[in-house]
Amino acid sequence: MCAWNTSRMPGTRGLQASTRQRPGISACTSRSYKTRAPPPPDDKGVNVSPVNLNQALATFTDIYSPRIVGRVNDYDIKIAHTQGEHVWHVHDQTDEFFLVLDGAFDITLRDNGGERTVRLGPGEIFVVPRGTEHKPSSSGGSILMFEPSGTSTTGDRHEGEIPAYVDSTTGRVIGD
Repeated sequence: MCAWNTSRMPGTRGLQASTRQRPGISACTSRSYKTRAPPPPDDKGVNVSPVNLNQALATFTDIYSPRIVGRVNDYDIKIAHTQGEHVWHVHDQTDEFFLVLDGAFDITLRDNGGERTVRLGPGEIFVVPRGTEHKPSSSGGSILMFEPSGTSTTGDRHEGEIPAYVDSTTGRVIGD
């Protein structure tokens, strides 16, 4: 509908059945934002236009090698393909946020003197609390992570050798 129906507006008590035009907008005006030129990259080199996560994931195949697709204040938004076991590690100063985009993703935690595994599917999130040892694993899929810029994928400390397929990095800007 291109105009307001004042019969449902608070304070009109349904007495006015007329409609009126929205201030500053002509009737039946539509706006197309798709025709705008994308804004230039910001000072950190991250594109500030919309990002399609499926298209971004299609640009690389490396597993456990996150790509930075955006930034919010001092936080990186990263995506990664997952398959196999990661390495036991801990982030001493920050929580770690995971959102499963596709497939299955498990996070085994060492806390309270034992181990427990959190199993996640598409659309599910989990936050690993700071200082908690954890080991991600997956039968295959993709995830989104939200963490402070500069956070290493293998944490502040890790246990054992890092598998060759695990990229110990703070992330790479998508396209690099």
